[in-house]
Parts: sequence; C-alpha cells; structure tokens
Amino acid sequence: MAESILFKGLAEPLLRRLTDIAVEKRFRRGETIFIEGSVSGGFYVVAEGQVKVFKMAPDGREQILYILGPGEPFGLVPVFHGQHFPASAVSMSAASALFFPKREFVELLAAHPDLSLSIMAALARRLRRFAAKIESLSLKDVPERLAAHLIYLAEQQGRTDHVLLDIPKKQLANLLGASAETLSRIFAEMSAAGLIRVDGRRIHLLNHGELQAKVNRPLA
Repeated sequence: MAESILFKGLAEPLLRRLTDIAVEKRFRRGETIFIEGSVSGGFYVVAEGQVKVFKMAPDGREQILYILGPGEPFGLVPVFHGQHFPASAVSMSAASALFFPKREFVELLAAHPDLSLSIMAALARRLRRFAAKIESLSLKDVPERLAAHLIYLAEQQGRTDHVLLDIPKKQLANLLGASAETLSRIFAEMSAAGLIRVDGRRIHLLNHGELQAKVNRPLA
C-alpha cells in the first residue's frame, strides 16, 4: 500500500484507513477487469502482475493506453468525473489488485487534504505521460517511438547497458501504434545500425547516446 504512487509519504494512520476500505481482488491471465462504458463503483491499484488499459475501435482494433505494474492505479477517472469507465482493463498475467470503493474513498478525501494532494500529483503525472504518448504517436515515426520506449525502460530499470521488455513484442507493437511486422523490421534495422542487439526479451543497448539522440531529434 505505502509503495503505491498514490499513497507514498502518507501518514501511517491514514494508510491504515485506506487498508480498511480496500478489497483485494484476483484475476486470471486475460481476465476482463472492466469494460469501457461500464458503471464504476471505485478504482484499483495493481498489487501483483500487469494490467493493460486500452480502447477498442469499432473495427476491433485495439489501442493500448497503458501497461501498469505493481503500485499503479487504474480506473481512477470516474471517481472524480462521470460514472462510467472511459476505457477497458484486462489482466496480462495472473494478477491481484486492491479495489477502493468510490463512496468510502471520497469520504477519506474530504477528511484528509494530504490524500487529495497525493491524488492530484498522481493524476498530473499520468496526464504528462499521456501527453507524451499522444505527441509520440502523432509526431514521431516508429523508430523514434521505439527508441523512446527503450530509454523509458532503461530509466525505469536503472540501466544503460540493456533492458528487459516487460510485455510481448506483439503487445509492444500495439502500445507504440505499429504493426508487429513493422516493429520487427525496426528492431532489425536498429540492430543492423549497431544501436541495439536483440536477445529474446533482453534488448542490449549498444549505443545509448544515439538512442537518446533519436528521442530528442527535432521534428522536420
């Protein structure tokens, strides 16, 4: 609980109150947690495993918005605006999450301004991350999107020599707004250029500086 980005730094008595209202839920791999448009009764924080949040187009195409791991919240928007989930969520592995009922959580928010500030900070970080994703999808080519994702993983994993992909390559292609075939071609081109070396899910970063330069390259 205390390790969640929502609740870091909160006082112990408040953390106990949050624990009291939380309900643990477990999900099988591939199990639907909620679907877009369904009524929200609260929100979730990932405890174990991974969850993907996505939108589905009328033609059946899926666009992944986020891949979330332990400590990260999802389904939070309807707590503050509207009654329905704006996207769908599915467990990518056997997973568990803490569910926070809306009414009880809002009562805690009203009584504890420090909790409100923590939620605002988390939502601001999520908004910044989403804005960067929109910029990447709309203004950057697939090689730059892939380079940006590898740099992001390097920062998250605290390494500059290699990263471990935390999702299958097919899901990564979806996350980057590309086809699986295009992503495979870009991996091959970046390998041939000496930027990376692909070893299954382990991606060796042979030229971290050039990858960073790809991310920072000004738009034409």
